[in-house]
Amino acid sequence: MIPKGDIPTVTLETKCWEGDYKRILGSRRLRTLAESNMYPFSERWLMINNVNSYTRVCKLAEAAVNERWITRYVLVEEHAKEALEFFQLDRDSLGVGYVYSIAELVSLFLCKSEFLLHFAGDCLPKQPCDWIPEALALLESDTRVKVANLSWICPHSPPYLEATDIHEDFYVGYGFSDQCYMVRTADFRQPIYSEQNAASSRYPGYGGELFEKRVDSWMRNHGHLRATYRHGAYEHESGPRSLKGSIRHYAGMLKQTVRRLSPGLLPTKKCVGGLNGN
Repeated sequence: MIPKGDIPTVTLETKCWEGDYKRILGSRRLRTLAESNMYPFSERWLMINNVNSYTRVCKLAEAAVNERWITRYVLVEEHAKEALEFFQLDRDSLGVGYVYSIAELVSLFLCKSEFLLHFAGDCLPKQPCDWIPEALALLESDTRVKVANLSWICPHSPPYLEATDIHEDFYVGYGFSDQCYMVRTADFRQPIYSEQNAASSRYPGYGGELFEKRVDSWMRNHGHLRATYRHGAYEHESGPRSLKGSIRHYAGMLKQTVRRLSPGLLPTKKCVGGLNGN
């Protein structure tokens, strides 16, 4: 466990674009995001990308800074070239996935905190949840776990279906989503985004070789796991995955069944409880 009084630094980060900046900056949403995660964040960032009028959006973002809902806003394109060079990527290799990836890459490139917590612009905790201290403790104690997140809400693919271990507070298994993730900055501020894995083909084709697909490949190739908090969830305003999407998702996962069950990756004795409880 993390010693009492020794609080790791965490940057809270989210993003906006032309399609959602009015909703994010025209309400108390940024304040709600910070308060719902119930942690004394060292920084609270808004990544701004792909908007028609940067002048208009920056004026709204400056107001959010003045309200102390965020501590900084970042114009993604100002740092994109340097971030891509740092991660040994280029815009052509990302293809159509560039617009779904560059804000995440820039935030990791710029982050100076020990950990970074990301929420997509259309995601919020369903209700206030004091989950971060337990997640940080697990990230510190289990070197296999590289990502922690709240549970997602989807009747066709609940989190426990992707777990190899079930702890008292977490479902632990393979997978990654760019909707919500908390990571150790040092782990992800590395040139790790050029790997491939067959199971990662389950991500939507329209996103191309996007960030979350690349992270998933790296994690699977090296046996890295994510921990999904059992007692709190986030809502995705675009709605849960469809049944067809869930079938495609799990078809991709089946490609890696043999690897998942190989020695060293079997469920451990830390597993407690059954598959049906939050």
